[in-house]
Amino acid sequence: MKYKLLLIALILFVISAFESAGFGCTMIAAGKNATEDGSVIISHTDCGPDSRIYVVPRMKFKPGDKAPVYYGIQDLGLPLKDDGEIIGYIPQVTETYRYFHSAYSHVNEFQLGIAESTMAQRPELVVIRDKDNKPNQIMTIEQAQIFALQRCKKPREAVQLIGELMTTYGFLPSSGDGSEGLFIADPQEVWAFEVFSVGKEWKPGSGKPGAIWAAQRLRDDEAMIIPNWSIIKEIDIADKENVMVSSNYMQEAIDRGWYDPKSGKAFNWQETYSPLPQEFATSRFWLFFTTFAPHYTQWPDRYLKNDPHKGINQYYQTVEPLSMYPFSVKPEKKISVRDIMAFQRSTFEGTIYDLTSGPQWLVTDGKGGFVKSSLATPFPGSELRKLLKLTNRRPVARHRGHYGMICQLRNWLPDEIGGIYWVYLDNPYISPYVPIYAGNLSVAGCYNLYDPEKYDAKSARWAIDFVDNLAFLRFQEAIKDIWAARNPFEEEIFKKQAEIEKEALKLLQKNPQAAQKYLTDYSNSLMNRVLDIYLQLRDTLIVKYTNNRE
Repeated sequence: MKYKLLLIALILFVISAFESAGFGCTMIAAGKNATEDGSVIISHTDCGPDSRIYVVPRMKFKPGDKAPVYYGIQDLGLPLKDDGEIIGYIPQVTETYRYFHSAYSHVNEFQLGIAESTMAQRPELVVIRDKDNKPNQIMTIEQAQIFALQRCKKPREAVQLIGELMTTYGFLPSSGDGSEGLFIADPQEVWAFEVFSVGKEWKPGSGKPGAIWAAQRLRDDEAMIIPNWSIIKEIDIADKENVMVSSNYMQEAIDRGWYDPKSGKAFNWQETYSPLPQEFATSRFWLFFTTFAPHYTQWPDRYLKNDPHKGINQYYQTVEPLSMYPFSVKPEKKISVRDIMAFQRSTFEGTIYDLTSGPQWLVTDGKGGFVKSSLATPFPGSELRKLLKLTNRRPVARHRGHYGMICQLRNWLPDEIGGIYWVYLDNPYISPYVPIYAGNLSVAGCYNLYDPEKYDAKSARWAIDFVDNLAFLRFQEAIKDIWAARNPFEEEIFKKQAEIEKEALKLLQKNPQAAQKYLTDYSNSLMNRVLDIYLQLRDTLIVKYTNNRE
């Protein structure tokens, strides 16, 4: 029976998986006065393929030591703790901080958090590294994130470090050929950082920066999104409290003929270095602003409530300018962690982007009418899209989601307790979130065990992925079974959160190591419960929806 289940899951995986794409990440950030509890929040969906998370402890080094620069940090085919090929070195520091390592490392022991989203860039800027091409640039965004988490406590110093690493050693794209955006935050503030390549001709020692970058501080009472697209617009370099840039932030555009200072037109970073906007990004801009600031302006109407077939009539749909979406906005209602979770789980329900809303899913109800098929899924694979002639649109939640996170950073608690790294595996629509505290000393083994080429019943990601794929047997019904198991588990976590943190704070005042062990044991027990819940769901779904009942 075990092998039959595995075969079914693997077949469904092939059928249902989206094609690989570099533009899958959605980031949301909210300042401390824009959130319900006063925390700073940053988030990142569809992180890199290597979802294995583990703690890298503090380390000490000798003067003159060098730190290796790796290419392959996201490579899931490598053993755990093997970051791939060393392609260069930078000067090492005498001591590095403890952080949580993954494909894109997100948080350290001092509540410094970083989220990432690959962005589009003009083709003239593209740099690609493959077996036939070894450019001079060596600094990937995920490697820069690690250096920042190892060496920095505050966002401003992390922005400066990452910017210097990029201009000195050259920015090397590692998720396709795109540029990169980051949110860099602590319990006090958030910075949006964007970096573009400078093309394959750059050479170290040439005197020219190896990247173009700009960073802008988010207002404390506002929130923002980067959905694989640049959001920084006009730049006031005189505002040094809220803006940082590379020395060539405008000159690169002047030299390439993309901007003329004599034109009388203000320099617009977003318009200059990005290509023409595409719907995979504008759809998420639209969803974010209509969700959190619905009355900010007259947004395009893309809801289906008055016309269920609006999504198949694109002739009259509004095509808005990207300038319609501001850098950030004051939310009309304070944002909570659970609001961000709900957004990360969005499949554009009830909008023209809802992949289950098309008439292709309608079947007869036996009474002369039509109903939505129980097979209707917001995650149709490439072959199913071809069969049903479905539009290739992407929701915020991704079936091929790898993993994702929310960093909740709180200034009224010690770092060990104040920083919560909420993590899901695989697909947020299916998966639960679990809290990992900044003071945690380890991550449960089931959350750093995953080999895509070999099923393992001790791997939480495999367990969730198995359930995700079994849902395709009868999606509309199976998802209710999944949520019936997942939602009470998450609800219990939130109900117990204050109690857990109160006890941890009491322990921290007496014995910091005991407090860290307490938080570690608590988080790891939740991760192990996720494994148990989803293994049980696996068995439930195959029995309930087996084709032997057809």
